[in-house]
Amino acid sequence: MKKSVLGLLCIAAITSAAVAGTETYSGKEMKQVAPPPCPQWYADNEFNVESDHAFGGGIDLKYFFHRYFGVGIEGWAVDSRRSFEDVFVDLNNGVFSDTTRHESRAVGSVLGTLTLRYPIPCTRFSPYIFGGGGGIFGGGEKTSVVVSDGIIRTEQTGSETRAIGQVGGGMAVRMTPHIGWVSDFSWNFVDGPHNNFGMVRTGVNFAF
Repeated sequence: MKKSVLGLLCIAAITSAAVAGTETYSGKEMKQVAPPPCPQWYADNEFNVESDHAFGGGIDLKYFFHRYFGVGIEGWAVDSRRSFEDVFVDLNNGVFSDTTRHESRAVGSVLGTLTLRYPIPCTRFSPYIFGGGGGIFGGGEKTSVVVSDGIIRTEQTGSETRAIGQVGGGMAVRMTPHIGWVSDFSWNFVDGPHNNFGMVRTGVNFAF
């Protein structure tokens, strides 16, 4: 009887050890290793410098005091071309001339801007929206008809400087944490709906 009880105790001890060993091994298998942090392509407190060219050129300086918010100054200039009628009529002598002329001049603008961006986590992409206001110069020429002493002729007014407002949005892509590419579209408001215009930009972005 004593031998039987001793044998049962030995079997129970071996079984307990085996079960305990299995639990310990299972616990090691369940252990998870934390994944490494993903790289950050957009930082707090960074300056952005963008250059673009398409029928002109410009530069956009931004300071992102937070990863999602930035303020900046934008300046651009484009080569603008227009055609107009140069008419001269002398009713006294029966002289008439009508010539179509072309004129090229630079039109530019300087604006203060506010940009909101959202760097998509663990990616190189960051959509953004922006708005701003400032002045536009070099445009606004008009053709007027002047009648005096039997003579009819056209006159061209000079360029003007007007206020401009801007809203837009685009996408930034970082090749490295400090070099990227931006493309965006903006709608610009200048003295009424007949003078409003859209503008497409694309260019290199430097962050430091």
